[in-house]
Amino acid sequence: MRLHIIGICGTFMGSLALLARELGHEVSGSDANVYPPMSTQLAEAGITLMEGYREENLSEAFDVVIVGNALSRGNPEVEALLNRGQRYTSGAQWLADYVLPGRHVIAVAGTHGKTTTASLLAWLLESAGLSPGFLIGGVPRNFGVSARLGAPDAPFIVEADEYDTAFFDKRSKFVHYRPNVAVMNNLEFDHADIFPDLAAIERQFHHLVRIVPSQGHLLVADQQPALERVLSMGTWSPVIRFGTDHGSQWQLRLERPDASRFQVLHLGEQGEEDGVVEWSLTGEHNARNALAALAAARLCGVNLARACAALARFQTPRRRQEVRGEVNGIQVIDDFAHHPTAIAATLQGLRAATTKGRLLAVIEPRSNTMRLGALRERLSESVAEADAVFWFQPSGVAWSMESLVKAQGERAALFDDIDALVDAVVTQASPLDRIVVMSNGGFDGVHERLLDALTKREQAK
Repeated sequence: MRLHIIGICGTFMGSLALLARELGHEVSGSDANVYPPMSTQLAEAGITLMEGYREENLSEAFDVVIVGNALSRGNPEVEALLNRGQRYTSGAQWLADYVLPGRHVIAVAGTHGKTTTASLLAWLLESAGLSPGFLIGGVPRNFGVSARLGAPDAPFIVEADEYDTAFFDKRSKFVHYRPNVAVMNNLEFDHADIFPDLAAIERQFHHLVRIVPSQGHLLVADQQPALERVLSMGTWSPVIRFGTDHGSQWQLRLERPDASRFQVLHLGEQGEEDGVVEWSLTGEHNARNALAALAAARLCGVNLARACAALARFQTPRRRQEVRGEVNGIQVIDDFAHHPTAIAATLQGLRAATTKGRLLAVIEPRSNTMRLGALRERLSESVAEADAVFWFQPSGVAWSMESLVKAQGERAALFDDIDALVDAVVTQASPLDRIVVMSNGGFDGVHERLLDALTKREQAK
C-alpha cells in the first residue's frame, strides 16, 4: 500500500508513519514544521519527507491519504485532496483498521502524564519479556522510537489523546481504539480551541468508557472529581482505582519527599502484595504515573516485585524531565509541561529534588489553550516553586503577558527575543542551579542555546 500522510511530523502522525513502514507500506508525508526528533526518526525509517503543504505533493497515485488532526479546510494540500476526490482517512481510523485488530489494546488517557505512563507501561512489559507494541506521543529512551508493532500476540499500548480526530471527524481520537483496558490518569480543562468547557471533555471520556468491554478493565485515578463524574454516567467494566486513597486497590506511599522512592501496595482478589520503587524520576505526579503503569502491567500478568525493580532502569521519554546537558554544575532540563497543573507538578518535583542551588524556570506558553488565555489566571500560582521565572511570549498569543509577569515581582521577567532571554538566564545562573525549560514546541532550540552560552561563559573565565 502507498500511503501519504499530511501533517506527518506531529507526534501521533509520525508514530503512525513508523508503524505503517514496519508493516511494509511505502510511506511519504508532508508538514510545515520539520524538526527533530520526529524528522530524524522518519528519515532513518526510509520515509520521504516533503516540507510545506502543496498540491503537487499529491501527484503520486496513493492508495490512501491520511490527514492529521492539525489540518483544516483552506490548507492547500487538503483542498487539493478534496478536489481530486482521492481516498482519505484519519490517523486514528487507520490505526484502528490496520494495526489494532486482534491485539490486546491498552489505552492510556488523561490530561497529563499520558506519554510518561505509556512509556512506563511499555518498559514494564518489555522487561517482563512480552515485547509489546506501542504508539506513544514522544520517544521513550528505553526504546529509541515512538512506535513499533511488537509481537503479534503481545499487548499494544496506545497513548489515547482526547483531541479531535480530523477536520471531518470531530470525535476524540481515543474512541477509535476499542481498548481492552483504559487507563485514566486525570482530567481537567484543556484544548480550549475545540472544547467549550470541562463537561464537553467529560462527555468524550464517557464515550471511551462505553467501548471498554465488560471483560476489560477501567484503571481510574483516585482524587479526580471529573473522572468520578465520568464514571457516574455509567460503567460496564470492572473499575480499579489507584492513587493515595486508603480505599483504592492500588496505593502509593512516598518514602522521600521528591518521590524518588515510594512504596506500592496492591489489594487484590488474591490478597495483598507490595513493593518498593527507587528510581531517577521526581514528583508525586510521576509516582502516580508509575502506579498506573504497574497496575496495568499486573493485568497483563507481570509480577509486581519484578516490575518495581524494572522501574530503576526506566529512562524518561525525551522532553520529560530530560537532562539536556550540564555546564559547571548548572543543569539544563527539558520538559514538555505546558498546562498550569503540569508546570506546577514539574516544579514541585524538581524543587524537592534540588537540595542545593536554585530552580530557574524558562516557560513558553504556546499550546492552543495557552495562546487563547483560557487558563492564564492559574499561571502565576503554577510557578510558585521556582526561584526565578523567565517567560517567553511567542507570536500568536491572544493576550498580553505583561500583567502576569508584573504580578510576580522581581523574580519574573518577560521576553519576546530568544537571544535576550538566553543572556538573562545565563547571567543569573550559578553552579548547582537547575534550569528547567517548559514548552510543548521546539522553543527555537533554546536548550542548546543555553548550553552553548553557559559553555562560552565558562571558557571566557
